[in-house]
Amino acid sequence: MAKPPTRLEHDLLGDRQVPEDAYWGVHTLRALENFPISGVPISQYPALVNALACVKQAAALANQELGLLDDIRTQAIVQACEEIREGRWHDQFVVDVIQGGAGTSTNMNANEVIANRALEILGHAKGDYAQLHPMDHVNCSQSTNDAYPTALKVALHFLIGTLVDEMGDLEAAFGKKAIEFGSLVKMGRTQLQDAVPMTLGQEFHAWATMLGEDRSRLREAGKLAHEINMGATAIGTGINAHPDYAELIRQKLSSLIGVELITSPDLIEATQDAGAFVQLSGVLKRTAVKLSKTCNDLRLLSSGPRTGLGEIFLPAVQAGSSIMPGKVNPVIPEVVNQIAFVVIGNDITVTFAAEGGQLQLNAFEPIIARSLFQSLSYLANGCRTLRERCVEGITADHEQLRVNVENSVGIATALNPHLGYAKATAIAQEAHRTRRRVRDLVLEQGLLSPQELDEILSPERLTTPHRS
Repeated sequence: MAKPPTRLEHDLLGDRQVPEDAYWGVHTLRALENFPISGVPISQYPALVNALACVKQAAALANQELGLLDDIRTQAIVQACEEIREGRWHDQFVVDVIQGGAGTSTNMNANEVIANRALEILGHAKGDYAQLHPMDHVNCSQSTNDAYPTALKVALHFLIGTLVDEMGDLEAAFGKKAIEFGSLVKMGRTQLQDAVPMTLGQEFHAWATMLGEDRSRLREAGKLAHEINMGATAIGTGINAHPDYAELIRQKLSSLIGVELITSPDLIEATQDAGAFVQLSGVLKRTAVKLSKTCNDLRLLSSGPRTGLGEIFLPAVQAGSSIMPGKVNPVIPEVVNQIAFVVIGNDITVTFAAEGGQLQLNAFEPIIARSLFQSLSYLANGCRTLRERCVEGITADHEQLRVNVENSVGIATALNPHLGYAKATAIAQEAHRTRRRVRDLVLEQGLLSPQELDEILSPERLTTPHRS
């Protein structure tokens, strides 16, 4: 069987044959050989590929305006980048997302794909770098050390927006249920023990509020990703870059992605500092922890259905057991719990990677990128799945809610202003010991009239502040 045709390319280590139809080149080939790590190519993260194309397109336009890149090459590079941003050629971004070299392999992969597609546009063969070169032209005025972290931040901007939207939709779904369940009184619980009454609507409203708070924190963290270090080149001194380049590419890139970016006032600091990634990761962990806690609550409230709390019904989406007939499990909250475990682990990874940076560069941004991309995409998918497959279909067991309230000793708390703490405690203890209702004991002992009890134990008094 004949070998597929190849073309000869050269790098500082020597000559190598590259598949003739590949848009990537020798630098990408080395990375494929060096980093067979996760099996996940950067093409699995379209936001990163599109962000790389944005950075390269903005650089070309800035270099053209500065007279560093001629119009013909600029137009070809810009067209290649726009095609990538439209979703073409993503399969050519083949290097593993986890790699050594501070992202150099990812940057080289982008340079080579853009260069070879631009060569085709100009009517030249792939690999004819004398006409248009991956480094001399596509990477002009850049280093991996400013292009790669800037691309990461642009990609994070895209992904944060998606997660914020999904969280907003989930928040709205909880809010809708809060209205639907607004009149249903139930027992609130602290430390898994009966506490005082509340409405099921209040419980759902609290979950909606938690999501709203975290959306705000996520937007705040996302703003840190708007500060970039383009123009820093290798370590922040701007070597090989025109004095006006940093401001020009900031303007071009801002225009391309539709958000006003900021050039860091200290490019040396910005090139080595991973603080924005740590901040974002921490907010993602916060979101995951609180979302997981909400899912724990959903599983508890739906537990049973006969021997648990059984106050709400989660939609049945699949059979729950291969041996127990009729069993239905809370699989959607369970999968969101597991997403949270991954996000928490990713935060630890980001923390160690940020701390492990040395001197003028952090070499571990690839694992930071992989961790943040995974956390953002998992959380977005989890929020959407939880909303569509669970929250929107939740129903309440009205009878179980009523019985739980009537049989709970927790309503004795409402008697404090009328009977005093000591007497209310005695009633609660007797109710617990005899398994009788608090209401029946109060009436039996003649402590309050039926009318007084009806007023004291009305849903409005039980679930909102009320003047005695």
